[in-house]
Parts: sequence; C-alpha cells; structure tokens
Amino acid sequence: MSAVANRSRVLHRSSRVTPPLAVGGHGVWLVEQGGREVLDASGGAAVSCLGHQHPRIIEAIKRQADTLCYAHTGFFSNAPAEALAEELVGHEPGGLSLAYFVSGGSEAVEASLKLARQYFLEVGQPNRTKFIARRQSYHGNTLGALAAGGNAARRAPYAPLLTDAFSHVSPAFAYREQRADEDEAGFTARLAAELEAEFQRLGPDTVAAFVAETVVGATAGCVPAPDGYFRAVREICDRHGALLILDEVMSGMGRSGTRHAWEQEGISPDLQAIAKGLGGGYQAIGAVLVSGRVADAVEQGSGAFQHGHTYLAHPIAAAAALEVQNVIREDRLLDNVKAMGALLQQRLEERFGDHPHIGDIRGRGLFRAIELVADRASRAPFDPARGLHQRIKKESFARGLACYPGGGTADGRAGDHVLLAPPYIVSAAEIALIVERLGDAVDAALA
Repeated sequence: MSAVANRSRVLHRSSRVTPPLAVGGHGVWLVEQGGREVLDASGGAAVSCLGHQHPRIIEAIKRQADTLCYAHTGFFSNAPAEALAEELVGHEPGGLSLAYFVSGGSEAVEASLKLARQYFLEVGQPNRTKFIARRQSYHGNTLGALAAGGNAARRAPYAPLLTDAFSHVSPAFAYREQRADEDEAGFTARLAAELEAEFQRLGPDTVAAFVAETVVGATAGCVPAPDGYFRAVREICDRHGALLILDEVMSGMGRSGTRHAWEQEGISPDLQAIAKGLGGGYQAIGAVLVSGRVADAVEQGSGAFQHGHTYLAHPIAAAAALEVQNVIREDRLLDNVKAMGALLQQRLEERFGDHPHIGDIRGRGLFRAIELVADRASRAPFDPARGLHQRIKKESFARGLACYPGGGTADGRAGDHVLLAPPYIVSAAEIALIVERLGDAVDAALA
C-alpha cells in the first residue's frame, strides 16, 4: 500500500518513471521543482513557439476568461474564433478560405480525412474511399490519423484496429532513400512514378487524397522533400481528381521559416492540418484550413460538415492563439526563425560535421535534426537494442537541455535522430548553448 501511496496517480508516458515536476518557465527556459532551469531546445514537441509565460498571451487568456469561457458551437460562434479565422484565412492564402478549430493535431488530421471523404460524397463520387500516405511519417494518435501515418512502432500495438483504407509509398527522405546513381531530379521523378503507380494499382477514381507532412517531423527528424517533389505530387492529384492533404501540425505556423511550410514548395493544399505553433502551448488548439473548392462543395451540397467535438472553437483557446499570431507578426519573429535557423544549422555543422557518428544534419528554419549512424560511409544505423536516442535524451536532460530524440529513423525499427525546435524568440547565445550541451550529451551517450 505504501508503494501505491507514493506513486503518481497520473498515467505518465512511462509507467516505471515519474518525470520531474515543471513548476515554472520564462523565455526559452523551464523550471523544475527545486529550481533547476532546463533549456527547452525542442519547444516540448515543437509546440512552444513563443517560449514560456509570455506576458501578452497570459493577459489575452485572462481577458477572455473574464468575458466568455465556453459556448457550444451547436448554438453560438464567438469573437476570438471569428477573429482567428480572419487572421489565418481572411486573405485566402493558397485558396484556403475557411478554418475549422479543434483541440490538437490528431483531431485536425482526423477532421481532414473525414472532410475529404465528405467532399466526394457531396460531388457525387462515393467510390473514393482510399487514401495514400507515406512510410516513415506521423499524423497523430487517433485511429484514423494513426492509420494514415507510417510510424511503425506507434502503429504496431493497434494494427488490428486500423483501417485498410490507407496505403503507403516511399518517403521523400533523400538521406535514406536516394540511390547513389540518382541526382535530386531523378529521385523526385522516381518518387512521383511510384505515387502514380499506386494510384493506378488502387484505381485512380477510388483515391480520395494523398496525405503528407510538408516537412517530416518526429518519425524521421525534420526531413524536407527534394526540389520539385510537391509540385509533382500536386500535378498527380489534380490529374486524377484527388485532394492533397498537408499535415503541418509540426512544421507549419512559422516553424520552417514561413507561416505555411508549403509556401516554400510552390503549391498549396486542399486541406491543411495545423496545431502546435498555432497556440504555442498556451491553450490546446488545432485547425483544419479548408480550400474554397472543398468549402463550396459542402455549402452547395448538404450544407454541414458531419463531424464535431465538444471543444470546437473554444473561446479561450482561440483568444490565446490569436495573440500568439499577433506577437509573431508584430515582433517579426519569422525573421528571427530564418536567421537563428541558419545559425543553428551552421553551429550543428561546426560541432558535428566531422563527427564519426553523425550522418546527416537537416531541416528548415528552427526545425533541425541530426541523424546518428554507426558508420558514416555505409550509413548503417546503430543496433536499436542500444537505445541510443533515449541515452542522448537522458544525458541532455542531465546537462539542463530538453531535446526531442527519436528512434526507428531509418526503417521504423533501427535508426536514431535528435530533433531541435527551439522557440522563435531564441537568441544566438542560446543557440550556442543548445549545440554545446547537445554535443556533450551525444559524446557521453556514445562513450
């Protein structure tokens, strides 16, 4: 009984280890019980884009709490949600014209999948029931989002529950997938041909959408696509009448250097999932941004999206997210994302460029990763039994650094990487400290 009495009553990620208590934060730092400060080099899971305890966001939450805390969307809209939608899609970026507010990334992806299905019911194509996604991807932990994703470890326990509506093609992951005899253009062409072949295998008129992270996040570690890849994907989807769903839950809302990561690809999606950097962790919020094409079909058809959650367009969450976006714009923080992102890449290359066990350093903006290898020449990963990424996490935390390591990088089983996604307010001195502490942690974990 005494052991149970001393145990946390919270079901944590690990049932064997109770994590330390976070009791405060300021800027890029978190404070744990006892007063030790930890540099938040990954923003949690690329969430805390403005760092911690930003006074403007806290004040916006308080103002909204004093006015209206909750009103169900079955009866009312609310001013913060309307204003946030105007901020995001009032200028119809890339043809996106409506916003559907949920409570997180998994919900946003789930809603995108359902909306894609409903779109084809509205336009009289009920046979479109298939979705194509990619291996080594991640789209969330609800069952539909998990089925779309290609994270082998997260899928495995729930495989019997996952729909077979999803098939998966190769990831646009140059370090692991590009052949020695291919240049970038050849690699892109091969990936496009594989996607076209999958459309043909399924039957082009049965495919509802292709689903992809614009920059792959935690499953493979900040992997941007080769040049021209998304233009080729967009062309294939358009030719076959399928939708393009882009998951920018992690890579979007400024993380990659532009508000939308797709802006750097020369295309735009039909449906876009966002979260994390939308509210910066100050409240639980995500969204689906909907193209005019899809919105018009629903409006002119049934007139209602057949989906919903209790906390849609929550007033306090919307107020917090709106102020986060105001701060990013007014403080010109995307300029800092670009500048500090370039500096982070430079510092990582200086520290790890000649390291015998760092195979790749990649990413965009303040969304960067290093991939560890047992042998640089062959790119062979370490034995997963070694648990290298977890060792690095432990060694980093011991040095006052919170980073986001991951395993299964290479093929879903083997491979290790470390993801860095510091807040947009990060300084040059803090970038130097991140790389210094990470370098020491990697060397200690490998020793």
